[in-house]
Amino acid sequence: MSKPTLAQAPDHIKLAVDLIQMLEDANIDPSTSIAALEIVLQDVRRKAERENL
Repeated sequence: MSKPTLAQAPDHIKLAVDLIQMLEDANIDPSTSIAALEIVLQDVRRKAERENL
């Protein structure tokens, strides 16, 4: 059996890998990354809640 590749991964896994790579490539401090990702998560959750109404 062969190992699954990123190309076969679900979209949310591909996005997570892309985001991690972007943050690492830009040498973003982990605490800055976490703070920014928390803001993004809050924003996306709010938008998702509005769309579900």
